[in-house]
Amino acid sequence: MTSLVLEKVEKWVGKGIKRYEDVRLIKGKGTFVEDIKLPNMAYAALLRSPYAHAIIRNIDISKAQAHPGVLKVVTGGDIAQLTNPFPQIAPPPGDKVQDYCLAVGKVRYMGEPVAAVVAEDPYTAYDALELIEVEYEPLPVVVDGEKALEPEAPIIHEGVGSNIIWHGVYNYGDVEKAFQEADLVVEERLHFNRFSAIPLENTVVLADYNAENDILTIYANNQMPMVVGFMISVALKKPLSRIRLVSKDIGGGFGTKINNYVYMTLVGLLSMMVGRPVRWVETRRENLAASTHSNERIFHVRAAFSKSGELLAIKAKAIDDIGAYPRYEPLGAVIWAQVSPNMYRVKNIYVDFYSVTTNKCPTGPVRGYSRLQHMWMVERVLDIGARRLGLTSHEIRFRNFIRAEEMPYTTPSGCVYDGGDYSLALRKALELIDYEKWLREKEKAARVGRLIGIGVGATVDSGSNNFGQVRIINPNFPMSGGSEAAWVKVDNMGNIIAALSSSPQGQGHETVGRQVVADELGVSPDQVTVLVGFDSYTNPFSGHSGTYASRFAALGATALALAARKVREKILQIVGAISGEDWTKLTIVNGEVQSADGRVRMPIWQVANIAWSNLRLLPKGFEPGLFAHAVYAPDFTYPDPEEKKANLTLTYSYQVHAAVVEVDRETGAVKILDYAIVDDCGRQINPVIVKGQVVGSAFNAWAATLYEIFEYSEEGVLLSSSLMDYLAPTAADTPSFNKILSIETPSLTSTLLGTRGVGEGGGSPYAAIAAAVEDALQDYGLKITTSNIKPYKLWEATKKA
Repeated sequence: MTSLVLEKVEKWVGKGIKRYEDVRLIKGKGTFVEDIKLPNMAYAALLRSPYAHAIIRNIDISKAQAHPGVLKVVTGGDIAQLTNPFPQIAPPPGDKVQDYCLAVGKVRYMGEPVAAVVAEDPYTAYDALELIEVEYEPLPVVVDGEKALEPEAPIIHEGVGSNIIWHGVYNYGDVEKAFQEADLVVEERLHFNRFSAIPLENTVVLADYNAENDILTIYANNQMPMVVGFMISVALKKPLSRIRLVSKDIGGGFGTKINNYVYMTLVGLLSMMVGRPVRWVETRRENLAASTHSNERIFHVRAAFSKSGELLAIKAKAIDDIGAYPRYEPLGAVIWAQVSPNMYRVKNIYVDFYSVTTNKCPTGPVRGYSRLQHMWMVERVLDIGARRLGLTSHEIRFRNFIRAEEMPYTTPSGCVYDGGDYSLALRKALELIDYEKWLREKEKAARVGRLIGIGVGATVDSGSNNFGQVRIINPNFPMSGGSEAAWVKVDNMGNIIAALSSSPQGQGHETVGRQVVADELGVSPDQVTVLVGFDSYTNPFSGHSGTYASRFAALGATALALAARKVREKILQIVGAISGEDWTKLTIVNGEVQSADGRVRMPIWQVANIAWSNLRLLPKGFEPGLFAHAVYAPDFTYPDPEEKKANLTLTYSYQVHAAVVEVDRETGAVKILDYAIVDDCGRQINPVIVKGQVVGSAFNAWAATLYEIFEYSEEGVLLSSSLMDYLAPTAADTPSFNKILSIETPSLTSTLLGTRGVGEGGGSPYAAIAAAVEDALQDYGLKITTSNIKPYKLWEATKKA
């Protein structure tokens, strides 16, 4: 009898159901910041610097202020009086950086805002910008991270005394001994280039200050409002309790909408100054030039190998060019250590890390932040070493992979990889592209002058970071661990409502949330409503909350499951008290509480009515209502700032990609002939959404490898400041990422649901495509030493040969 009842329970976690969000979004019924219209709303526009480095001698705003329809013109002088500089993550002397929401005293990159206009309409605001007269005194410019370290380099922030925001050495194992025992040493200079995730929706901010109750409401498409809320609060000199942060639908983020707290602060201040709601909409040119770039890194690396291909040690000098202001940096100087050996057994790693400022757009946590740069370096030296040793791209990886039986595996930096079979993933990737077939095709193509190559790439996707890692950079940083919150309610009519602490940008949190709650409460996802977006006055949150660092599936979904589980227990306890049954023996099937023998049957809506309204039936001392709040905070190790070791994040997904490319001998263009992806993100809540994340991640990295790059002139002028110059691929350019295989290895150590993060494992395409291009051009002796592969460089290499 028991088994018959339990067989009716339908489980939703693991099913690839359609996304609930898509109906409203496809129909144009989403609510983005630009869709929110408030009475008496004014509009802001920003005047930006045409110089990369210059003293602001004078700003004349008189004509702009007198222009009809202009309400207010604000300059850096006003900002310095009315606001505090943003707090810095860096320890001294990096904490001396004076970063405001407008340039104060001088500009440090082309596109930095120097003045803001608030007007009755956006057209008037933009017209008034042309009436502002700014007198600049140009200063010497530095746009190269290595040159920024030179003694004679122009200083970006005088208070710091140099361009070094942070410098530290990571020394794991016995690197010198490993080099002494090596049979082969590879030495290279590698450059990971800048790019942007270019989300469809640029930054948009709408601020509404209510002077009567002294509450500033900021509607913005920020990914982690409760973390950056502290930055806004400090800058505006206003308690966070008086700042309401709201995000609804967000048109893509990928990390680029974390640092937009700078604009949230500015627009919030403008609303306070004019006493009206103020909206600012970022243009695409502003987004490319002055939003957030991925962190750019230069490596001087030496790698030690045995003659059998074992990677014995890595020794590198890493220079992060973080642009004009640290903002989220120098976190990149430690986050790479989450994946210090990538997927390999190398025990000896030495990294001399510099985080330096230059006269370029500030960088931030763009997808795969800091980890993909480091892993690309490891993958490159592996491939270069393999070629020197006469091994293929996949042979050298098989010889170095961490083995499945070694899981959970502790890395040199103290991180604990929580399961997986890397060798199996690589074998499956090679099977998906039919490696032997392409070997034959490559040989046939060579006979007629075609250049075909095969390569693989393998990377780890660490997720749900431990904020304690920041203590490695700054021992006084007031955050550690990681947590997420959620609440679940069944109202007196039986409607199930859930609220999250995240602000998703396409990850499908509403759908996934429904599935998790449905399983816990024994109902269909159709019976669950997940609140859209985030509101700091109504949604739950913790000090770490947000959508970043591949954290939702591990932390957010677990918090939601815990809250739903608490509600489930209350439901069963009420029915147990009323029926006299042991509540631990009851279950919920299709929205109905049942006993194993079928004698007890009570629908959830009836239990909810009792819980909220018919209080005489509740057990004595039982709290009325069906509501539960939960915060999930897993165990985290506290890092040692001296040894620089700890489990720096909670979960470790991984991906292996295999690529077959053809290089056009006449143009150097690279065409994808075949491509395969094998991923493992633990237990999948919704395989359809996982596939979308995997494909999107692959697209991001493929585009940055073969198309997208930010480059500057020596004068600090961004050479790709519009989509005419910044080569963003279209659907017509995109290869079919349709050979995808998922392995599900539940997390061994970390989460209630066995889930891991997904979507930031896009480091593999950089490595796979680079290895394949090198393979195609092996007769020319070409080495790929930059993350962005330019066709004309390949063409030049073939012509020279």
